[in-house]
Amino acid sequence: MGPGTPTTLAVSMSGTRLRIEVHDPDPRALPTLTDVDADAESGRGMALIEAIADRWGVDLAPGHKATWCEFRTGLKTADGHTTGPRVDRAANVLGFYVDVSKLLPWSQRGWLGTAVAEEAAINVIADLLHWLGAHGRDSDEVLERAQTHFLADVEAL
Repeated sequence: MGPGTPTTLAVSMSGTRLRIEVHDPDPRALPTLTDVDADAESGRGMALIEAIADRWGVDLAPGHKATWCEFRTGLKTADGHTTGPRVDRAANVLGFYVDVSKLLPWSQRGWLGTAVAEEAAINVIADLLHWLGAHGRDSDEVLERAQTHFLADVEAL
């Protein structure tokens, strides 16, 4: 690849790994690991990838290629979410706002499905704040207490 070569960068999840791909139109120019002098102005890209990535490779297709690398994320599952009674209760509540069972798993939703679920969660929180206000409660105090509970649960994981 040289200056002016059209490229596309893609970032995605591959199971529990972060995947970064660079697509370009030349399937003949393959990346190579080379030894370079300390004063060389180029040629270190793949050596850096080799040093920091968990794995890397090239996918070839007619008329283009994708050079990729993957990094461990520390996620336990591909969708990155844990289960438990609080998560299950939240899913049940969200079901009143949007049929979350019809949405794809988190890892396959894409930005639109995730945005729909996020908006449903925001609506749940807003409705609960209205309920608290209607019952004479200080919503800021309740939010602070909820945040404290949430952080304690996260730290316990």
